[in-house]
Amino acid sequence: MMDIHMTPLAKLFRKISGAGAAARPAYALMRTPVLQGALGGTLPHTAEPVEAEQPARGEQSAATTLHDSFNTDTAPSARSAPSRRASSSFRERPAQSSAPVSKVSEVSKVSEVSEVSEVSEVSEVSEVSEKPRTNPDLSKLTIPCPDPTLEDRTRDAHQNRALQLVRQEDWAKLSALIVETDRSCAMTAGGMSVAELMAFGARADVVMAVEHALIDRTPEHDAPLLRGIEALEFVLAENPRDYVIGCIVAQAHMDMAWAWRGIGWDVEIAPRNREAFDAHFARARDIVASFRSEPKTSALLASTSCALLRGNTGTAQLVADRYEALIDLNPANISPLRALGTHMLPRWYGSYAGLELEARRTAARTQPVWGAGGYTWVMLDAISVDDEACARLDLPFFIEGMRDIVTRRPEPHTVNLMAAYCANTMGQAFSGCDAADHNRSQIAACAEWLVRNHLTELHPMIWAHAAQGFANNLRVASATRFAASGQDDALRIIANMFRREIAEGKRIVFTQDGATATSF
Repeated sequence: MMDIHMTPLAKLFRKISGAGAAARPAYALMRTPVLQGALGGTLPHTAEPVEAEQPARGEQSAATTLHDSFNTDTAPSARSAPSRRASSSFRERPAQSSAPVSKVSEVSKVSEVSEVSEVSEVSEVSEVSEKPRTNPDLSKLTIPCPDPTLEDRTRDAHQNRALQLVRQEDWAKLSALIVETDRSCAMTAGGMSVAELMAFGARADVVMAVEHALIDRTPEHDAPLLRGIEALEFVLAENPRDYVIGCIVAQAHMDMAWAWRGIGWDVEIAPRNREAFDAHFARARDIVASFRSEPKTSALLASTSCALLRGNTGTAQLVADRYEALIDLNPANISPLRALGTHMLPRWYGSYAGLELEARRTAARTQPVWGAGGYTWVMLDAISVDDEACARLDLPFFIEGMRDIVTRRPEPHTVNLMAAYCANTMGQAFSGCDAADHNRSQIAACAEWLVRNHLTELHPMIWAHAAQGFANNLRVASATRFAASGQDDALRIIANMFRREIAEGKRIVFTQDGATATSF
């Protein structure tokens, strides 16, 4: 059996844990990229954590960061940041940027704003050309708001099942379950890989212990910075040919690497934290490399391989090829679709021409599943964080893709995701680039037909994340307040869409059949 205590990784961390207060905290509480797709799919690329008093039920934090996306699932960019949102969901490579993205200011909630697509920076407006209208009466709006949602319950159930098996040390049963879900490409209704969810649950105790220890500037002298990963390494040593356990341990190393590094620029990272980041990613690469002989049909192994891109350099072709292999294994999983778009931006590995090419190629390959929606999923996060990408967007194709997505996946999670993206992420993000802002306004206008024709219930947490650009680096002080802010935004936006009907004295009621306007 391998003596984990003699590895360079162990020696490094024994030195770090002994230093205690010298270690600089890492604020990013994130997961490996493939898991960041559900709410917005990627890693953050802001230069510092975005503070937000937002909610998430205590146990919801894990589920909400698994945005479809790892995923889900960025580096700081020199472009001007949209006014309302935090930067995108993917962690960027600081080395490629020239200036950090400044922290996004809070959006003023002004009662006199009459249209959802209006620019959000209204705090300095001193003159109004026309008389402001009062907001619609929210008491005339009735919409179900389940808490937790079906998608949340499903995700929590898979994660908790894996967590329980790990605590019982029943690795054989856990591995068999994940192999089964991996082979069948099992998905939640909202499009999250069950194998990924269970892999996250299996490593949650280890990763969260390290994140908790590093969230303060002065971690305790005996903080469990290495204890949990050592235990996982011993399990892997006892099961050296089990690719599922290998993926769990490799992903744990990557999660811990990002916890050590944080989301700042390279020059802001303390040398000890940088060493820890590099050591964890080096070990993760070694683990994944040892399973190259495994069947090429494992989406879990392919997604773990894609996650390694964040700790390595690579060409645009290499990135495109890895994501193509992953997407082709399970086209219904939206996390890698969104991650591909972000990673094909120039700030990462690609170019604008390369982004457009891969979006169209992906749309062609996934047409039986998504129609034109493959193009939309790939572009979704990329255009929300990059003005040039947004300006170059094939707008009719993108909107056609949105219609195909909600037609093929009409469940509430996806409909809320698309509606919140249009209304909150794009509808409040104006940058001064005329071509990009024109496309954003057209996408924002799609929120109305999404709500009127497809919305059946409200998921406040998705709307709250959308208001922050689906940034996975939010430090949520209160899950309840965070969800409440999303609910307030959603109700205000939806009420404005039905302003005329409400003014006529009608009540707007959402049911499983959609929205209806009824007289009292």
